[in-house]
Amino acid sequence: MNAKIIESRLRVFLLLLASALCLGTIAELWLTEHIKTPTQFLPFFLCGVGLAVVLAMLIRPRRETIFALRIVMGIIALFSLFGVYEHVEGNWKFALEIQSAAPSLEIFWSAIKGANPLLAPGILALTAMIAVAATYYHPALGNRND
Repeated sequence: MNAKIIESRLRVFLLLLASALCLGTIAELWLTEHIKTPTQFLPFFLCGVGLAVVLAMLIRPRRETIFALRIVMGIIALFSLFGVYEHVEGNWKFALEIQSAAPSLEIFWSAIKGANPLLAPGILALTAMIAVAATYYHPALGNRND
């Protein structure tokens, strides 16, 4: 088996993995009832757009599709950071309500370890990195000297 076939299969695997992560994240968000505020619908939307661009990449891997995927995944990664902030902020507010007289460091640790998981939004960033990795030196970019 030559290197081009292996590389192509690895790209497809990475894109299928990114698709599975988008679908799995949607399922997990739904099962955990992540639908109480308008902001909580944002990851559903991001996963949907991410899934669409990954599928477009699988169906039609062209230069334009690669750039669209990279842009969308960059946006998704940024919103992943926003999600981490939202989770910490929610935990912080809850900790302040429960322990209003506690020292700041104790409130901080409560916010980090709170009910809203700190790294859960990171799955979006991981998905974005995996999808972008599938475009590294993609033949459709025409930047190889084989």
